[in-house]
Amino acid sequence: MPSIIDVRHVYKAFGGLKVINDCSIQVEKGSITGLIGPNGAGKSTLFNIIAGALPLDSGQVLLDGEDITNRPANELFHKGLLRTFQIAHEFSQMTALENLMMVPPKQAGESLFSAWLKPGLVNQQETAVRQKALEVIDFIGLHHVRNELAGNLSGGQKKLLELGRTMMTDARVVLLDEIAAGVNRTLLGDLVENIERLNREMGYTFLVIEHDMEMIARLCDPVIVLAQGSVMVEGTIEEIQNNPQVIEAYFGSTAA
Repeated sequence: MPSIIDVRHVYKAFGGLKVINDCSIQVEKGSITGLIGPNGAGKSTLFNIIAGALPLDSGQVLLDGEDITNRPANELFHKGLLRTFQIAHEFSQMTALENLMMVPPKQAGESLFSAWLKPGLVNQQETAVRQKALEVIDFIGLHHVRNELAGNLSGGQKKLLELGRTMMTDARVVLLDEIAAGVNRTLLGDLVENIERLNREMGYTFLVIEHDMEMIARLCDPVIVLAQGSVMVEGTIEEIQNNPQVIEAYFGSTAA
């Protein structure tokens, strides 16, 4: 299967500290690929480079064959490359439903000219966006809190809402940054099921940074291990868990 994300020989340094060092990874279209590694391995930096939040020093990033190196995040959003954050970025004083309705770009209601002179178009678009938001909020299991202020939601509900926001666009690739962090096991199960459904039913490709190995084991194939800014090994979760290099990177040379 062809790759939808292709990272080629990327370098990134902060001052004299080289954080990403000749790193190359490929993410197959339609896959759920895991990205793991010890703290300080460069995972978040690589995510930020792919997502357009951080410029690279050298190398290349391709999206479905198109060079997107150092393209800004807002441009990548319109190309269907989205990311979530370890700490959810909700609009806390808006309802869960309104948070979803904010996502689609180029809504007529954003223009003062359209709001004055084309109220019918504005109402038509708003009705369509609201209907889609209701469908999404049902999909992610948050219908019962649709009118609750997003700031009042639990950590797990905010993560579900953030996943739902990716469904309000024509997403092709979603970068998930430690989506399990701070989520109770019940809601984590809901998150995992939603990710699997988005992958299976809607063809989403996911690249997942995660420390929860149980979640990685359930979701991800393949799994890429990053260490000191470079790819150490790639394979199935079973191959990764039994790899002596990986064990040493995580636990040190004294590990049994």
